[in-house]
Amino acid sequence: MATVLLLRHGRTSANADGTLAGRSAVALDEAGIAQATAAGERLRGLPLRLVASSPLARCRQTVELALPGREVLAEDGLIECGYGEWEGRPLKQLARQPLWRVVQQHPSAVTFPGGESMSAMSARAVAAVRTLDDRVTAEHGPDALWLACSHGDVIKAIVADALGLHLDLFQRVVVDPGSVTAIRYTPGRPFLARLNDAGGLASLVPARRPRRRRRRADEDAVVGGGAGAAGTAGAG
Repeated sequence: MATVLLLRHGRTSANADGTLAGRSAVALDEAGIAQATAAGERLRGLPLRLVASSPLARCRQTVELALPGREVLAEDGLIECGYGEWEGRPLKQLARQPLWRVVQQHPSAVTFPGGESMSAMSARAVAAVRTLDDRVTAEHGPDALWLACSHGDVIKAIVADALGLHLDLFQRVVVDPGSVTAIRYTPGRPFLARLNDAGGLASLVPARRPRRRRRRADEDAVVGGGAGAAGTAGAG
């Protein structure tokens, strides 16, 4: 079976501002443009047989910067989770909602008000990737590479499926803006070949913070995937 490279879009203005973008039309900010360009340098020369993307603008912009001139398949199954009434709201405000703790501890039980359930998001994203992987394998053979550009929570859900993890454990996975995650599917099982690869280790160094009492929120996963180590916590 083929290998898929899962590219998370670059940082956006919503990521930097700490708001949950959801399916709104936000663009990459300056850091995000640099991340998308850097991803292109890492992808240069790879024989990508297919390039697919979430239809949202930030993913399309990322692919255009990383792989200029490539034909891109818009795949609805890769779209961001439908956060419903949470969309566009500050994450600090959302963290005070009772549902936030459920998102952290039991995401498989979460349906966002007026939006999508996290289990439905996971199911349609995994189905989209596996269907496209079967197509690439059939057309180009088991050693083929292809790329899918998507969002933080979506990629985390695909990774959890590949590792055989329950969705309730997917908040343990980190997927930064501009990072590449690689999964090779086989008839027996998937293999996670790369996770959150940004071409270096600098992002593992914790950002400096003012001295303060530790808050419980420090151990929370950011809904949407966050802005990465270099940015303010924000949405995918």
